[in-house]
Amino acid sequence: MKGFLNKVQTKVTGGKNGGEGKPVAAADGKAGAASNNGIEVTPKADILLPKKHDRRRASLSRHNKMVAIKELSLLSETPMLKREALFRQKLELCCTMFDFDDPESDVRGKEMKRETLLELAEYVNSPSGQKIFTESLMPDIVKMVSTNLLRTLPPQTEDYDPEEDEPAMEVMWPHLQVVYEFFLRFIVSNEVNGKVAKRFVDQNFIKRWIELFDAEDPRERDYVKTVLHRMYGKFMSYRSSIRKIISQVFFRFIYETGRHNGIAELLEILGSIINGFAIPLKKEHIQFLERALIPLHKPRGVAVYHPQLSYCVSQYVEKDPETIVPIVQGLVRYWPWTNAAKQVLFLNELEEVLELCRGEQLTQIQDSLYRLLAACLSSSHFQVAERALYFWNSEHLCVNVLSQAKAPILLPYVFGPLSKSAAGHWNQAVEQLAQSILKMYMEMDQALYDKCSREYAEKQKKLDQEREAAATKWKSILDQAVAAGIDVHNL
Repeated sequence: MKGFLNKVQTKVTGGKNGGEGKPVAAADGKAGAASNNGIEVTPKADILLPKKHDRRRASLSRHNKMVAIKELSLLSETPMLKREALFRQKLELCCTMFDFDDPESDVRGKEMKRETLLELAEYVNSPSGQKIFTESLMPDIVKMVSTNLLRTLPPQTEDYDPEEDEPAMEVMWPHLQVVYEFFLRFIVSNEVNGKVAKRFVDQNFIKRWIELFDAEDPRERDYVKTVLHRMYGKFMSYRSSIRKIISQVFFRFIYETGRHNGIAELLEILGSIINGFAIPLKKEHIQFLERALIPLHKPRGVAVYHPQLSYCVSQYVEKDPETIVPIVQGLVRYWPWTNAAKQVLFLNELEEVLELCRGEQLTQIQDSLYRLLAACLSSSHFQVAERALYFWNSEHLCVNVLSQAKAPILLPYVFGPLSKSAAGHWNQAVEQLAQSILKMYMEMDQALYDKCSREYAEKQKKLDQEREAAATKWKSILDQAVAAGIDVHNL
């Protein structure tokens, strides 16, 4: 058992390929009783479970009847012919639920269940042990996993902010972690035939599993992500349903609740899924991009999951450059004008998308794109203006989007903001970048530069005249009001 605990002490981590992480260890739970091969042996006795109490921060317990637990022998000490029956008994034992709100209640029973879970997880950790994953045991395995994991999650408090507040840790984690370990071994085992297992791991199970992404504890979400990714690979007939359920989670988050803890983890899985899409992309995959992924830029908490969202979007662009058009149009539509930090994030994503943009796509979006770029250059927040100016430092963009061929269309949009910043900006970096870009265009095409300069000067002159006319009109109105005996100072 000590070897098993040492082996699984690493935390689950999700890579950009959809969360194929490594399993994590069970929480350390040692008690001062005698041990046998590293597993604590509780003195033989019946242990009565308490009545169910209401839970606040932990998951809701579902059993309020009194259950007697009796110690069972170890699997390693049981003859091979009797191990399957003993394995089933231990699975049934692990279906017993405890109240973790009171850490002092039923300590012996909690530890006995945890040691039993550890024994089961260790037993199936080897290829020979996984031969016990027979069809006859699958209903009991799924029942034990469902009882422990597929539970009602506690509601979040109204004032919870995932960007600032620390998440609440699941108090049942000493048990849940080992159940996740056990089920992960079941899913990845070569002894488990996907066509047979899906009779028990049905679509309702998958739907309830995806609901666990809303768990507040990040350790649990890591496990849920890893196991779902493995199930996506094992149950090919469920792939469309999994994508559909995930899109429904996104719709509920975007248009209804605005609250969900696991959007980032779901997007990590999708990054790997999108990477495996066949070319040309199917219509349903394009619809998923337009209806689910692009609108995810809208919610207030987009900064929490933006890196994963940006990766998914870039995967679509690499698969099919034609998706650049709806992506850029979506970014323009959901642009966070009142939040400078989010604008910087969006500019980073926009640059990655535009690096793969070609002439045919650029023609469809150039006006809205250049108008957006000019607005960012005019931003009163120096970080937004500076990030937009850095677009001209990208070799990929200067070859296509900001190329000399596009200068006659682009320069009229950005000449005004560039001239204003170059003439004097409180931030030295912004001023110098604007000056260098204007100098580049001057050397590139002097005639175009002079034309834009004249148009900008005429525009500014016209604006000055309009402001002067408005000021004169307001003065006339005030004079008439004073002549009529109105106290304009109290208006």
